[in-house]
Amino acid sequence: MPAIDELAERITSIGFRCTGCSECCRRVADDSNLVIVSPPEIRAIMAATGMTWDETAEPYPEFIDGGDGARYTFAWCIRRRGNTCIFLVDGRCTIYAHRPWICRTYPFMLDGDALLVSECRGLGAPIPEEEARDMARALAERSRAEAVEEAGIRRRFAEAAVPKGRRAVFDSEGMKVLDG
Repeated sequence: MPAIDELAERITSIGFRCTGCSECCRRVADDSNLVIVSPPEIRAIMAATGMTWDETAEPYPEFIDGGDGARYTFAWCIRRRGNTCIFLVDGRCTIYAHRPWICRTYPFMLDGDALLVSECRGLGAPIPEEEARDMARALAERSRAEAVEEAGIRRRFAEAAVPKGRRAVFDSEGMKVLDG
C-alpha cells in the first residue's frame, strides 16, 4: 500500500469534488451501483436504521456452483430498489454518516499499490490538500478492512460446506444458508 502522502498526491493530481449527482447510487451500467458491504458495515447500518439484515443487504448476485445443487457467493451488497440504492431518497443518502467504505472512498479504490478510479462527473475538479489526505487515509483504512474480511472469508469457507441443493453466503462471520 502506498504511503498516505503519496496517495494524497495522486488523488490531488487527479482531482475530485462530489457534484451530488447520485449516479453512483443508481444503476447506470451493469452492476454500477452494486455496493459490496461487510458484516460490520451491515451491522452499523442496522444499528443506525433499525432495519434487519435482510432489509439492508442481499447476497452478491454471482453464485459459484459447488456441486450437488449447492451454490455460494462471498459477499453481501446493499439492497437496491429497482435501479437505485434503497438508502437514496430524494437524491440524498439517508445513511450518509454510516455509509459503507466503498461509498466513502468513491470514485477511488486501492488494488495493492494501484489507485483505481471509477467514472464520475466530479473527477478533475480541484480537491483541497486536506480532503485528498482524508481520502487517502480512508482508502488505507478500507484496504485494511477488506483484507481482514477476505482473511475471514477464507477461514470460514475452509471450515464449512454448503448443504446439498442450497445457496449460501460466506463472510467473515461464517456461512449463512439462504432461504429458497
